[in-house]
Amino acid sequence: MRFRLTPRETSFYDMFAASADNIVTGSKLLMELLGADSSARAEIAERMRAAEHAGDDATHAIFHQLNSSFITPFDREDIYNLASSLDDIMDFMEEAVDLVVLYQVEELPKGVEQQIEVLARAAELTAEAMPHLRTMDNLTEYWIEVNRLENQADQIHRKLLATLFNGKYDAIEVLKLKQIVDVLEEAADAFEHVANTVETIAVKES
Repeated sequence: MRFRLTPRETSFYDMFAASADNIVTGSKLLMELLGADSSARAEIAERMRAAEHAGDDATHAIFHQLNSSFITPFDREDIYNLASSLDDIMDFMEEAVDLVVLYQVEELPKGVEQQIEVLARAAELTAEAMPHLRTMDNLTEYWIEVNRLENQADQIHRKLLATLFNGKYDAIEVLKLKQIVDVLEEAADAFEHVANTVETIAVKES
């Protein structure tokens, strides 16, 4: 790590950690959705919406701190990209839950639970990694594992698409379910974007 003579604004670390912890909350709500009947889903969607708003607040706080800080712990562009990618994860998870409710999906196709399990694991790893931004220690395994999980998510997504197009579902149902599984795949991609940004930061700071 480079030796610095100038003080740096350290509140970013706490804000990134808070944002990642909120994503864990969102992933737990996704897991809860799997076991919920249609009557309970609207309430879960409301809690997810509140979590998404909390994520927006966390992101805006980071941007505000970024705009008001003369010295930052790492590159401004990387801070912006990390905050934006964390926000994207929450947006995609909230969108998936909202679509399940709006489309009145009775039963999600087999395989969606695997998508959500991957997201939940990625959320845990991301939350565990954020405090390590202070020292840049013990982060390599994090971004390697998140990249592996994203590859796993890709495989699950392809199998889900094959299931949707096997003739079991009518055309309208296919459109609804495909949009949901596509958004969950976008959430997995966003986790990888976070991991890649962390890797970029770590390389620059090494």
